[in-house]
Parts: sequence; structure tokens; C-alpha cells
Amino acid sequence: MDAKVSQTASEKATGAEDGTAQRRSRVSGIDRALQVIDYLYETGEPAGAYAIAKAVKAPLSTIYVIIDDLVEKNMLARNADGLIWLGARLYHYGLAYARSLDFMSVATQEMHDLCREAGETVQLCGRDDEHMLVIAMAEGPSHFRVASRVGTRVPLNWTASGRLLVGHLPEAERIELFRRGARKSPTGRATIDAAELSVAAGKAFSERLSIQAGESDYAVACIASPICDRNGDCVATISIVLPEQKVVADEIGYTERVRASADRIETLMGWRNH
Repeated sequence: MDAKVSQTASEKATGAEDGTAQRRSRVSGIDRALQVIDYLYETGEPAGAYAIAKAVKAPLSTIYVIIDDLVEKNMLARNADGLIWLGARLYHYGLAYARSLDFMSVATQEMHDLCREAGETVQLCGRDDEHMLVIAMAEGPSHFRVASRVGTRVPLNWTASGRLLVGHLPEAERIELFRRGARKSPTGRATIDAAELSVAAGKAFSERLSIQAGESDYAVACIASPICDRNGDCVATISIVLPEQKVVADEIGYTERVRASADRIETLMGWRNH
């Protein structure tokens, strides 16, 4: 009995050690890959496998395997002389990260400026497949509070921004998106007909303006304008969320402000060539 217990304990210990070793091996592999990439980044020029192995203090055979794997995945590139340099995939990641930082910095600043100018809550929204997603928000100084907070995700057909976010797409694609995702809103006032929604989305996008009132929340209105990239695709919207009666009182004033804000964001991002 004792022998069996001892054997079982030994097997468990061995298994645990194997698991730990495997985890260490995986982490080590990632670390080695990062060491190779960091070395090339820091030196700023292509290098051979031997020089890289020596610099990162790793076995040459290990570095060869890592380099081959990263080259295959376009994380690294091998030139005609056999030297290694950073690959196109890293470049694309870097561009995406830079665009994200630049856009959110520019758009958030404009969002707060519009909030102060209009005296109302302002939101930045994006698309998550068949839904609109609130990605940033500046609350106005009034006691009026909106239900949608940062992270709120609602069907595209409920909101002014939802229509704009798909307005640049081909008609057939818009119809299919609305067909799959349109839902009855809490107020029952949001259109669910896919063809009708597609027409409204195309019109709103061409006019760079979408207004909805009471479709998702009673007595709440939203005035939105699209933020389009250099290809003319709507990547986000900026919108004023306010009591429905205020839209009736000063629709032109609010629409001019929100359009101007979207224009400024596109200009600052260098996207106004579409």
C-alpha cells in the first residue's frame, strides 16, 4: 500500500514538473522571440542569426528555429543576403496601434469640446457587427442623464449612429445586416424593416447626419454625424444625446455643431480626402 502511495505521489510530482517545464518552455519560446525582435529594433538594422544568438545569449540552433518560425509568419523577413529584419506583419500591427491612439486622442478631445459647446452629453460610437457600441462619453452639465453608458451595446436599428455606421456599405450588405440584427426597441418605435432601414442608412450617410427621437428611450433624442476614414468608410460617429424637446427647439444649431465636430476629427486625422 505504502509503495503504491509513494509511486502515485512520485508520478504526480513528475507530472507537475513536466507541466511546469512545459509552461516554462512556452514562456521561454515567447521570450526568445521577443528578444530577437527587440534586438533588431534596438540595433535598427538587419542582422544574421549568429549575431542575434550571440547578442541574446541563446543557442544558435534555438535562434535558427525561432527565426524560421517568425519568418514563416511574416513577423520577420529574410533579405537576399540572408540577414533578418522586422517583417510586414509587425509594421501593420504598429500602424493599427498608432491609428488607434491618434484617433481616440483626437476624437476624445473633440467630444469634450462639443460637450462644453452644446451643453449636452456627447458620445463616440462604433460598430460591433450588428450592434452599435458606445466607446467614449462626456456627460453634459444638466441633470438630464442618458441610459447608454460606455460599453453599452444595442442593435443598429435603435440609434442614429447605428444607421450611419453601416451607411457606407453596399445596399445588399446593409439589408443583410439589418435583416439579421434589427430588433424591436423598448419603446416599440424603432423600425425593423431591413429594406426601409437600409434606405434610411444610405440617406443619412450621404447627408452626414442622422437624427432619432424616442426610438430606443422615451423622450430621448440623438443627433449624430459620421467620422469617415480616408477611404470614405464610417469608422465611428460623434453624437449629441439630449431631451427630445430640445431638438425641436434648436435642431439646426445642434446639427451644425455635430457635423462640424465630425469634420474637424477627420481633418485632424488627415482623412478629408474622401
